[in-house]
Amino acid sequence: MPLPTPHSRKPMHTRKVEYRGFERDDGLWDIEGELLDTKPHAFEIEGEGEWAPHEPIHHMHLRVTLDNNMVIREVAVAMDAHPHAPCPQAMEPMQGLIGETLGRGWRKTIERHLGGIQGCTHLRELLFNLATAAFQTRSASFAPTADGRPPMHLGQCLAWDFNGPVVEKVYPMFFRWQPPEKHQARSGALEPQRTE
Repeated sequence: MPLPTPHSRKPMHTRKVEYRGFERDDGLWDIEGELLDTKPHAFEIEGEGEWAPHEPIHHMHLRVTLDNNMVIREVAVAMDAHPHAPCPQAMEPMQGLIGETLGRGWRKTIERHLGGIQGCTHLRELLFNLATAAFQTRSASFAPTADGRPPMHLGQCLAWDFNGPVVEKVYPMFFRWQPPEKHQARSGALEPQRTE
């Protein structure tokens, strides 16, 4: 279903973001992200330069290599277009993500390594959603964990509500499941519990 017809307007800015996931022949996974900012008109940042219509203002690429446990093994970054001379200095700190795990707390991990003046706003934005692309790339992400916990995506959005019809149908074993720590706080139980 398309959006409603908009009010009369003119285009001012376009940001394109794309993610691609790859299974490597060495057992690892590559997740790539690309960000491209353009404007349909000439653009100037005083003291920094001018851009022709549709000339990239930001054009950045990111590749994160993961193992089967979602641990980052390699990070590669490229900046084909950037508006300020110091921008490429934000590429080196990205190597600090090696050894980190994509999963719960990912945004906090990004902020710890690359937040504020430690990094680049646009590379951080690419990283935020890279975890979702990685999850979609790996079919194993949809399976319960080895310790019997639900897959990471359950309980993270309206459709995957533990008490909702999608979980009841697709993951009946986790329908009405509660994390152990929440249940322990109320009852002292040690095992994950389902409510009936």
